Amino acid sequence: MKILTAALLLAAAMGACAQAQGDVLAQANAALAAGEADKALTLLEPALGPNPSDAQAHNLACRVRLILDQFDAAHRECEEAVKLDPDNSNNHLWLGRVLGEKADRASFMSAYALAKRVKAEFEEAIRLDPRNADALASMGEFDTDAPGVVGGGLDKAEAVAKQLEKVDAARAWELNGHIAEERKDYDAAEHAFKTAIQAGTHPANEWMALASFYRRRERWSEMVAAVRSGMNAAQHDHQAAVALYNGASSLERANRELPLAVKMLQEYVASPDKTEEAPAFVAYNRLARLEDQLGDKEAADRDRAAALALAHDYKLQEAKRH
Repeated sequence: MKILTAALLLAAAMGACAQAQGDVLAQANAALAAGEADKALTLLEPALGPNPSDAQAHNLACRVRLILDQFDAAHRECEEAVKLDPDNSNNHLWLGRVLGEKADRASFMSAYALAKRVKAEFEEAIRLDPRNADALASMGEFDTDAPGVVGGGLDKAEAVAKQLEKVDAARAWELNGHIAEERKDYDAAEHAFKTAIQAGTHPANEWMALASFYRRRERWSEMVAAVRSGMNAAQHDHQAAVALYNGASSLERANRELPLAVKMLQEYVASPDKTEEAPAFVAYNRLARLEDQLGDKEAADRDRAAALALAHDYKLQEAKRH
């Protein structure tokens, strides 16, 4: 009986530890989504000690390092996540994304080797979960942008779009838009981006993709109109807050309607529905740049301080990727 009691107590203790670890990882994930990089890393630190064994903790740490543009550190964490849990589709997806960021900054020969690894990781992510929409979208983007020598190609991207259509029709149409744009078939591209708006459950995001297309084509009035439509759609969809960030980015890059871009970023950072796709500290930094440009130095200083309060290691002057 004593042995049985001890075993039960040990099992209960182990269960409590697992629950506590799960709670910490959930808190770290929430901090990551909120753009609280420093908080997320502090929460993850105990799980990344001398004998790490939690793949999810390493995946989260990888993603925090990625949004901080700390690509080597992100690479190490994502490699560890894959090593600990090689059958997890998302671990391969994030490793592929990190390798892609490193390839964009590498010398020609290094970029070649990295790009082939990117392709392999995305393929493995899709093999493990053929309905992983994020992996399919990332693969489609790779195939659209990368040359055939590293495994890319528009025909391959079209095949991915057909597979993605079964999982997320809106993102499939958006991918088709990028493919048509790459082929310089701009009418077909515009049609695809507009169809994505009708196909999606979060049309605010697709409006901003259309706005980005108009920006690239220098169709300024249509770009601003699409941004405003996306902004209106986002008011009714708490899962589309990131559209505010993306729309503001289009306005900033086009140097059009900058006060509107400020308003959208202010709404985004005030939203409870921020995402790691648009880190809050990057949004604050963009706000500061726009406020400087518009002559509001006090607001710019305040928002730079807000960015550093969330991510003290973030190099504001280098915030160009997002």
